[in-house]
Amino acid sequence: MIAKLDRGFLLLNRVLLMALLALMAVLVFANVVLRYTTGDSVVWAEELSRYLMIWLTFLGAGLVLRYGGHLAIDNLQDLLPGRAGKWLRVLIVLCVAGFAVSMIGIGTHYTLRTWAQTTPVMELPFGLIYSALPVGFLFLLLHLSMMLRGFVTERRYDRDSEFDSTMSAGL
Repeated sequence: MIAKLDRGFLLLNRVLLMALLALMAVLVFANVVLRYTTGDSVVWAEELSRYLMIWLTFLGAGLVLRYGGHLAIDNLQDLLPGRAGKWLRVLIVLCVAGFAVSMIGIGTHYTLRTWAQTTPVMELPFGLIYSALPVGFLFLLLHLSMMLRGFVTERRYDRDSEFDSTMSAGL
């Protein structure tokens, strides 16, 4: 049951990220083509692309964490013997979870406080943009909970044939 929910959550997260990235690419490309062919551009395209990038960043953070794609200093983990290394990873998970919970609270606060303010061009509520914080960190917490056992016990991240975090790092 949990594995099925996890697969569904992974699919949802990936589809959201692909949709946001595709929409952003189409907007920017169309705006550039329009600017060079007609001399005019879509006024709201740059603003919307910026807000899509914010959502893309926060929604993708948990997925990248799950696959070990964030920068990490793991020299201390390498030096510590078995049980001490596990306790260090427990501490790391607790710190990440504590940070995520605090960011959900802070993000919710900002979202509620800025809902009445609107963006300059599209006149969207700023709270809509700031809501990327609590939603993104909630996603991060869910990803953290799904990778928790493997990370703490074996220092293992999830693996996926479509995403290899070691490729860009040259590991």
